[in-house]
Amino acid sequence: MPNDLKRKEPSEPNQDVDSPPKRRFQERDTSEATDVVETTAEAPSTEPQLDEAAQKAKDRAERFKALQARQSKSRDENRKQTAAEAQRIVTDPNLLTALNRKHAIASHKLLKADTAAAGEDFERKRAWDWTIEESEKWDRRMAKKEKHRDDVGFQDYRQDAKKVYKRQLRQIKPDMEGYEKEKQAAIDRAAANGSLEIVETEDGELIAVDKDGIFYSTANSTDFTQNKPDKASIDRLVEDIKKAEEVRMKKRKERSGKDDDGDVTYINQKNKQFNMKLARSYDKYTKEIRDSFERGTAM
Repeated sequence: MPNDLKRKEPSEPNQDVDSPPKRRFQERDTSEATDVVETTAEAPSTEPQLDEAAQKAKDRAERFKALQARQSKSRDENRKQTAAEAQRIVTDPNLLTALNRKHAIASHKLLKADTAAAGEDFERKRAWDWTIEESEKWDRRMAKKEKHRDDVGFQDYRQDAKKVYKRQLRQIKPDMEGYEKEKQAAIDRAAANGSLEIVETEDGELIAVDKDGIFYSTANSTDFTQNKPDKASIDRLVEDIKKAEEVRMKKRKERSGKDDDGDVTYINQKNKQFNMKLARSYDKYTKEIRDSFERGTAM
């Protein structure tokens, strides 16, 4: 009974077990042969890729060398500019101006002493270095400077307005190009109307002749009332008026000695300066106490 229950083994075990490895070996040999064929087929196409990679590497190397050269050049320029800036900072222009002024004064005194020792006229000898025109120009400049020094203080409102008017005249920048265009347009209109005649001289120069005597302005002319300035001129006038008003209010505030910023805690200008010094030193410590006084919660 036990012998009958034994499991019957297969009749051909070696054939069934060995068949799969043979199949694997055959597949592996087939795949290796396929890889060899593909590698052999792709071998000619790798050479252009290698040449292209070498060319790219060469281009990158050239660009890197160019960047290094640019960096070196920039470093040299920065070093030179830094040295120039340091030299400029070390050399004080105010000190050089003071030294030149002292040198000129010393040279003047030395020349004056030598001239006096030789028994010569100092002013006459010094005038040899200047022409008559330069000497007269210098005299006019000194006279103008002396007169200006005398007119610094306030005399009356008429003189004050005159000084303001002269200062504004010095600040005017006339538009000569626009003036010439308007002048030429006015001449063309007058010539077209017949009130102005263009005459050519023997030298070829053109001269405008006013036949009726109404083209050129006189004391009784009123043509200027019809002039219409452009927007830029109007804006410039408004800006000048605003600046004049700001200057006037600033001077008025300085004369009155009043400070509109904050509370008045002083009795005169000297006391104001003293309070400002105290505030710079102690305000950060007394801020809480002052705030308590303002709120009414101080003990």
